Amino acid sequence: MNKKLSLLAAATALTLLTTQGAYAQKKYDTGASDAEIKIGNVEAYSGPASAYGIIGKTEDAYFKMINDQGGINGRKINFISYDDGYSPPKTVEQVRKLIESDEVFLVFNALGTPTQTAVQKYHNAKKVPQLFLATGASKWNDPKAFPWTMGFQPSYRVEARIFAKYIMKAKPDAKVAIFYANDDFGKDYVAGIKEIFGEKASSLIVAEESYETTEPSIDSHIVKLKGTGANVFVNIATPKFAAQAIKKIAELEWKPMHVMTDVSISIGAVMQPAGLQASEGVLSAGYLKDAADPQWKDDEGMKKFLAFVNKYMPGADITDTNLVYGYAAAQTLVQTLKQCGDDLTRENVMKQAASLKDFAPDTLIPGIKINTGSGDFAPIEQLKMMQFKGGKWDLFGDIISAETGG
Repeated sequence: MNKKLSLLAAATALTLLTTQGAYAQKKYDTGASDAEIKIGNVEAYSGPASAYGIIGKTEDAYFKMINDQGGINGRKINFISYDDGYSPPKTVEQVRKLIESDEVFLVFNALGTPTQTAVQKYHNAKKVPQLFLATGASKWNDPKAFPWTMGFQPSYRVEARIFAKYIMKAKPDAKVAIFYANDDFGKDYVAGIKEIFGEKASSLIVAEESYETTEPSIDSHIVKLKGTGANVFVNIATPKFAAQAIKKIAELEWKPMHVMTDVSISIGAVMQPAGLQASEGVLSAGYLKDAADPQWKDDEGMKKFLAFVNKYMPGADITDTNLVYGYAAAQTLVQTLKQCGDDLTRENVMKQAASLKDFAPDTLIPGIKINTGSGDFAPIEQLKMMQFKGGKWDLFGDIISAETGG
């Protein structure tokens, strides 16, 4: 009897030790617990970039789906998203609120280059991840200076280089007019184009015209650029202004080769408002599947995405690229958090975000994969050229990889 009791006592002690060991392995920073992971976000739900507001709504819906499936390693996501109206002072206020009052674990996929530049130093001083930013500025890939900041989509500079290579190949007699936003986003593109044009930049580029996001209309800029005799128009504008440019070019009956940033390829937010006829022939480069394109109807990833929209975002406009984008970003965050296991420290989340290997979110073009490393904070560095034809984007050519940096 005593032997049995001592065995039982030993077994109980062992169970207790094992349980304590399991508890000891759980590590939490502010914003994470056994029950939940608090994720912060700022989005332009109003203001000049409000076309992007649907990204935050898509992510919110995606996390609801994950929570319905039991959460991440048993923890529910508590997604707190505020409107900053795409205004840097407001961004500073909202991000401080998320970190200091709401005490979020990290800030995820916050939108905008000027807005996120305003809080980058603050994030890094506080050691709170500024993770998978919804901006393609190349400066987010600087792990030495800013170890707590990481972008998500291909950098503007990477895309600009691919455009420049394409222009040189497809139009050897190019006379290029560059129309760009007068901010880091626009300047990054101009720099990328010039890196590839190299010594030929001064002869290839006939005009560089910038605009301010506060301008109500950019028509006068387009009229001016047509007057330069350019036969290539590079459109580096956010959705509202990109649509205005497409429309004005059509009105002027100007027919340059029109290459446009992938920031503004949304059919619902750009091409339709500009006019599908006016948009015909516009070129861009992409990394996301178009949910409205029948070519993906048998694609497994797209089936998952459409099932998600039907259940969690009924009535949403699937022609809007921002939906497939928000879904891919949210899916990448969930993968990163899964890799964290029970070590939900901010340091570990950055470590896992920098350890993604050949991760392929459901809504990325087949062959395009997410890869990161301790010295590589640029998750997506591949693109495919595409052209707007008959109301949809047609992909063509091979997937083009571009090294970031420089």
